Amino acid sequence: MVKVDPSEITPEHLYLSRRKFISGVSAMIVGSLALGACGSQEARPAPESEGGPAASPSPSTESGDTPTAPPPTPTELTDELGDIATPYKDITNYTNYYEYSLDKEEPARLSRDFKASPWTVEVGGLVNNPRTFGLEDLRRMFDQEDRIYRMRCVEAWSMVIPWRGFPLAALLQEVEPMSKAKYVRFETIYDPERMPGQKSPPFPWPYVEGLRLDEAMNDLTMLATGLYGKDLEPQNGAPIRLVVPWKYGFKSIKSIVKIDLVEEMPVSLWMAASPSEYGFYANVNPDVSHPRWSQSTERRIGETGRRKTLLFNGYEEEVAYLYEGMDLRENF
Repeated sequence: MVKVDPSEITPEHLYLSRRKFISGVSAMIVGSLALGACGSQEARPAPESEGGPAASPSPSTESGDTPTAPPPTPTELTDELGDIATPYKDITNYTNYYEYSLDKEEPARLSRDFKASPWTVEVGGLVNNPRTFGLEDLRRMFDQEDRIYRMRCVEAWSMVIPWRGFPLAALLQEVEPMSKAKYVRFETIYDPERMPGQKSPPFPWPYVEGLRLDEAMNDLTMLATGLYGKDLEPQNGAPIRLVVPWKYGFKSIKSIVKIDLVEEMPVSLWMAASPSEYGFYANVNPDVSHPRWSQSTERRIGETGRRKTLLFNGYEEEVAYLYEGMDLRENF
């Protein structure tokens, strides 16, 4: 993995992919809500026919899975499959972040004055070396890497995002997990004065997510501190968030303040809010439909048609071994 100092970042339009994994280069209002932590969509409201929460994709759009985007030029940023990165303005201006608002366009405005520094992340639980890390500690101790990942939302749209950050495994190795540790529990900041959405029921704030320890230690799993070579914006989870590219976006908890190693499976916010719709694993699986819409295709932001959804979001080669012998329909 190539490491790059922040001062050496190439201008955005010339930014090149460094992550090559494959082919030789490597019942509340919940009934009407789909998901809160996916990420971002293009800067306009998504009609229900685009895979939004209120309705299943229509048969006519579901069958159109041919990408319509033009082939990339040498100066465009692409992932290892050749898919073009979603524009920065779209990633930062249309965001699922229910801590601020249920409206996807509001977080960018409501978070404008959010100060993400100073910031600390407390790491503890079943570890031999519990620590509290300041943001600058995390940037100094762990080399910041640039990785281009696909992001697939359970709402059936997707993006390609150039993240900056470091492997979660590096942080966990620093605190030395005990043998009893089986899971990693993440918790976001709880600050209703700055995050007005946290004043609203019925969500069980603060936002909590979890991974199995072996999932957390996988090389693909990262803690992101930026995108497109820039620090994260508040509406995208500043200053630090989880990124797990083979899972639906709601696993990628934002604005993390606490990480605990635990023995029992954590109950995440969406598991608590709507257990019949959101399970612990949240692996991208085109063969397992959401109760209210299909997951077999997705709408890539910037394309007019739909494309087939890839198992594990296209990262099967890197992560399928984690689930050998498991029923991926039961363990959704």
